[in-house]
Amino acid sequence: MSTRRRRRWYYAMMGSCVLLFVLAWSLVRLWSVPVAVGMCVVAMVIPPIAAVVANRRGPDERWWDETGDPTSDEWWRELDRRDDHRDQR
Repeated sequence: MSTRRRRRWYYAMMGSCVLLFVLAWSLVRLWSVPVAVGMCVVAMVIPPIAAVVANRRGPDERWWDETGDPTSDEWWRELDRRDDHRDQR
């Protein structure tokens, strides 16, 4: 999943979270407080899921591997090359 698509999903999920809170306590509570509380519980679960979606990496992304330490980065690249070589067998 590309960064752009992940960002769109994140904003859509967080927008729906805010919308659920606003609707629950501005309109729905007038008819049913338990339903408004249920909407807030659903809205409460959305942010962690949105964070997971936003931080999920694609198979071709390598930004999380770079530490800034040249020795460590070279060591990891060498291990990756070994793994790639094993996969080709």
